[in-house]
Amino acid sequence: MTDHVIAPPALSAVPVAGGGSFPVRRIYCVGRNYAAHAREMGMDAREPPFFFAKPADAVRPLGGEISFPRATQNLHHEVELVVALKGGGADVPVSAALDLVFGYAVGVDLTRRDLQTLAREAGKPWDAAKGFDDSAPISAIVPGREPPAGAIKLAVNGKARQNTVIADMIWSVPEIIAEASKLWRLAPGDLIYTGTPEGVGPLVRGDAVSCEIDGVGALAFTLV
Repeated sequence: MTDHVIAPPALSAVPVAGGGSFPVRRIYCVGRNYAAHAREMGMDAREPPFFFAKPADAVRPLGGEISFPRATQNLHHEVELVVALKGGGADVPVSAALDLVFGYAVGVDLTRRDLQTLAREAGKPWDAAKGFDDSAPISAIVPGREPPAGAIKLAVNGKARQNTVIADMIWSVPEIIAEASKLWRLAPGDLIYTGTPEGVGPLVRGDAVSCEIDGVGALAFTLV
């Protein structure tokens, strides 16, 4: 017996490599966490990390065909390492942060750059620019505690756009988790998109996007 006045919404989940699924509670994203990307966005590469969020149902597991979003003329790709949490807490010390990690995935933070620019100039929130439907494509999650440090790459129609190494992040995975836990009480089911390297750029209908992170996996999708 239930007193719900509508049917509960479906729970978003991401497949786990080897079997099972990871239910998504929240999605946190880190901005400007690679020095070269911060510079290309016109920002100081040494600033502390800042966060924004996407709704849990923004995930698009395993890519595939993704509808080009409405209300934008300047959609951008941002490939990122994604951290999946199995534990949580507030004010987590850096030394204990990796104990919360379930595993890692390849993700893309799709961004309506024109809406983001307008919001930034007006001092308004980024929600419409970052948190739209299917704005968080993600690969299967690979279980493991230690973060990768190797190559992170993205190509559009077979041509390289982003290509660097995870080790170039300004703030490391445990530092990101610790900083996020100062702002929110983290919990199992949280995903953290850890920032994108330089080379972000526009996408149009029909573009085929492929990306990979050494030791984590690959993700591909087409905009239709």
